[in-house]
Amino acid sequence: MLDRSSRPRTTTPLRVDADGEPLRLLHVHAHPDDESSKGAATTARYVAEGVQVLVATCTGGERGSILNPAMERPDILANITEVRRAEMERARQLLGVEQVWLGFVDSGLPEGDPLPPLPEGCFGLTDPAESCAPLVRVIREFRPHVITTYDENGGYPHPDHIMCHRVSVAAWEAAADPQAFPELGEPWAASKLYYHFSFHYDRMLALHEAMLRHGLESPYAERMKDWTRDPAHQDRITTRVPCAEYFSVRDAALLAHATQVDPHGAWFAVPLDVQTEVWPTEDFELAQSRIGPTRPEGGLEDDLFAGIAVPAVG
Repeated sequence: MLDRSSRPRTTTPLRVDADGEPLRLLHVHAHPDDESSKGAATTARYVAEGVQVLVATCTGGERGSILNPAMERPDILANITEVRRAEMERARQLLGVEQVWLGFVDSGLPEGDPLPPLPEGCFGLTDPAESCAPLVRVIREFRPHVITTYDENGGYPHPDHIMCHRVSVAAWEAAADPQAFPELGEPWAASKLYYHFSFHYDRMLALHEAMLRHGLESPYAERMKDWTRDPAHQDRITTRVPCAEYFSVRDAALLAHATQVDPHGAWFAVPLDVQTEVWPTEDFELAQSRIGPTRPEGGLEDDLFAGIAVPAVG
């Protein structure tokens, strides 16, 4: 049995599936802080509704840069592994989720031209056919109805994000296969696999234009100058989850990762009321489904558990 951080009990009536089982959601992320920067308001909403949520963190973030100037201290650098674990624990508590470490070593973000080779033994160099095993065990133990991860580009081209995608897809398939890793428990076929779709053109443009309308400086001004809309990419969105009332929980969890997030930086430049006004959802792509088509009929979904959940009990 994998060691999972405990989840606080909820008094909210549980959302359940057709068999009366509580709904379960598994997020697979590359590093500590990714669970707070991608889909965290959705997470907080589902926790409030009684959904059981587990975050599987692939690496410890050991090679992540310190992005908050206030945390650039020798004591932080000397203990970065322990510091990032402590940050993850604070974020976990704020989000109200369980969390498990898969035990891989951060690859770091290579820079330069040409790019340097990745460090020996890092996550980005693993073989997903084998390195999916810890995640297969998690899936078979937790039995999620829904799994989320990144798309084939990792959301952005970090080697750990790309490997997180590959490992997640391999584990989605292997966990349901009785012939794969039989020593890791009874097979479990999750119903749906989603990709996070947070930082896309339409959302960034809407926030940028809203800031200008309000007479505020947009943190996206430079980025939007050279960003051309890709209709095919935008069309990949299948699901928009309303979660604006949990944006403040998302931000608090993100701030818990103090080595990674500057509280005075671009992450927090757009006021919450502006975000709520122009983009009150977090967005996803339904990449694979075992219960129906991946392109929902009749328009976009508004629930990751569409087709799975029945009305809450209690």
